[in-house]
Amino acid sequence: MKKYLIICLIFFFTINAQSSSSKKIINHLKNINSLKFKFIQRIDNNNIEKGECIILYPKKIFCEYYDIYNKILVSNGKSLIINSDKITNYYRYPLDKTPLNFILDKKFLISKMKEVENDKNYPFYYVFNFKFENNLIKVFFDKESLDLIGWETKDVYQNQIQTFLSDINVNIDVEERLFFIHKYTN
Repeated sequence: MKKYLIICLIFFFTINAQSSSSKKIINHLKNINSLKFKFIQRIDNNNIEKGECIILYPKKIFCEYYDIYNKILVSNGKSLIINSDKITNYYRYPLDKTPLNFILDKKFLISKMKEVENDKNYPFYYVFNFKFENNLIKVFFDKESLDLIGWETKDVYQNQIQTFLSDINVNIDVEERLFFIHKYTN
């Protein structure tokens, strides 16, 4: 009988600890309106890109890549454009057709984090895996700061994309005009 009681207590505390970390991350995320960070992005483990981004919730992002082509990525909440000196025309996508639509929507992230458990296969991060509209999305949070520190998705061409964040600043002042995509089109 003692054995069963001990097992039940361990199980209860494990579940409680799990839900406690999820609640802490959710509460932390609820209080974030904007992020500024540097990133490293791996595309299918072959290409590596680096740069800086600003996210303004909900669904706005501006990224400048550290490359010779002056590549930028901008979302105004509805459309996503990619432009650079390398291409003669810019690429425009409906944001809701890309996995960034989910990453940039903290209400969506919070609702999904309430439904799934932290993936225990990652000892240094809190990781939440969820599938939505044929998109498998992994979202990474720092165990100490509880900040969003990365994600893993597939792009519109089905390339595996891993994005890791560093030098994260939260709740910075952001000008709305940064996300006006018409000023980044050729």
